[in-house]
Amino acid sequence: MSHSIPAADTSEWWRTAVIYQVYPRSFADSDGDGIGDLPGVTARLDALAALGVDAVWLSPFYPSPQNDAGYDVADYCDIEPAYGTLADFDALLARAHDLGMKIIVDLVPNHSSSAHRWFQEALASAPGSPERARYLFRAGRGPEGAQAPNNWQSCFGGPAWTRVVEPDGTPGEWYLHLFDSSQPDFDWSNTWVRERFREILRFWLDRGVDGFRVDVAHGLIKEDGLPDNPAGPDDFFAPTPFWAQDEVHDVYRDWREVLEEYDGDRMMCGEVWVTPLSKLATWVRPDEMHQAFNFVYLSTAWDAAALRTSIDDSLAAFHEVGAPSTWVLSNHDVVRHATRLGFAPDAWLFHGIGPATDGLPDPALALKRARAAILLMLALPGSAYLYQGEELGLPEAVDIPDEARQDPAWHRTGGERYGRDGCRVPIPWDADSPAYGFNETGASWLPQPSDWAVYARDVQEQDPASTLSLYRAALALRRTYVLGSGTLRWADESDEDVLIFGNGEVRVVANLSAVGVPLPEGFEVVVRSGGVGPVLGPDEAAWLVSAGRS
Repeated sequence: MSHSIPAADTSEWWRTAVIYQVYPRSFADSDGDGIGDLPGVTARLDALAALGVDAVWLSPFYPSPQNDAGYDVADYCDIEPAYGTLADFDALLARAHDLGMKIIVDLVPNHSSSAHRWFQEALASAPGSPERARYLFRAGRGPEGAQAPNNWQSCFGGPAWTRVVEPDGTPGEWYLHLFDSSQPDFDWSNTWVRERFREILRFWLDRGVDGFRVDVAHGLIKEDGLPDNPAGPDDFFAPTPFWAQDEVHDVYRDWREVLEEYDGDRMMCGEVWVTPLSKLATWVRPDEMHQAFNFVYLSTAWDAAALRTSIDDSLAAFHEVGAPSTWVLSNHDVVRHATRLGFAPDAWLFHGIGPATDGLPDPALALKRARAAILLMLALPGSAYLYQGEELGLPEAVDIPDEARQDPAWHRTGGERYGRDGCRVPIPWDADSPAYGFNETGASWLPQPSDWAVYARDVQEQDPASTLSLYRAALALRRTYVLGSGTLRWADESDEDVLIFGNGEVRVVANLSAVGVPLPEGFEVVVRSGGVGPVLGPDEAAWLVSAGRS
């Protein structure tokens, strides 16, 4: 039976944009030190324009000790010296705008680095001081305050509290860090904190950025009294005293007012790990954020019925508040989907994978599914996010030596969690160059797999059947057929293993079954993820238009 869900209004650019995430540390290295930088990004922007994306999201580039690859910010209004200077950022922004692409910067408001001047001033000040009130300092429990204030656990493993030594040398208060101990949480009930972040927003808006991706956007506000957490530490979506508190919406209403002071449809997209989708949609009501990452879709198994439910629920929930759905398959925090989709549907992969992981998938099968999955995703109405390297079909780097791993989750759990290093390895540009063209010296802050030459961009540019060619074709056709502002209509012949829907002139068929299925008659293929002929093979997808209309 046919099922139609209209898209929301599409007048603003961000409602239909395809946004490409650049992880600067691993994108392109201009000076050969093994660490990617802003001049490297600028030099490679033409490749992104040729790919066909509308905007670039830059992961953090601020001064940082790099204990969490830049998500531990020591200064929100400057550039990490290893990445360049503010002048380098301005040059990147200008070049992107010249190429017709927007720039979105990452903002990390839940916590700073412990090296930030604000936290160092807090450590040097007395309990109860205004400086301490910027962060969540609390007295410990038990005799002499020797126990943590509550049972909260860090997302990276271990306790979420660290006790300080006071300036007089005595054991003192504890501070909260929902991530690494070098990332103390701000106290967002403090008006001083709120005003500082308004200033930070204006600093970057005045420089001309087009928007912000907001890290841990469901955090910030903690439940009054900081009670014990009844949920397990590994349940990302469970209600807790520190995620998704109602008062957090006041922060984004305030920020929305700041953004609306500026011309050009400046936007915010939130990293919001919240279910159900109806609750996630409350982050993108008309006076709050513009987008929120759809991690429910990212987390959906390679299963036709589950994907249809996820798509329907997403479109319905976001449409209810007048916001676009945002589709995403990979980012810097999850196992790359060109590996992930090869695992069993119930595999738990949120702590990363490595050489000892059970059931490592067949790479060819995983890539086949990844190619089909991107055609499915890019045909959906709304906005889409791509993660650097996925257009090359990059798999997760599994065999990283233990001594080379840098994710704090690896170190905080004593190696029990592999963490996210596998999706952050510098990407390949040129098959026969040092570090595959990441730089000219061969240095690389994480080791690159020895078999990645086949994924290099220069190799794939010459191959019309490559994953890069598939992405380029799909992005061009998505624009031609205006799929981002279209309407999804399920076809009657969809079944439990095959997804078939229309969006404008395009008919999409995704075969998740174990057998081939005939393509519908009266149509011609404009792009397909694999195979040839009138039958669509297992784990393949295709876009079709009426014969004579391509």
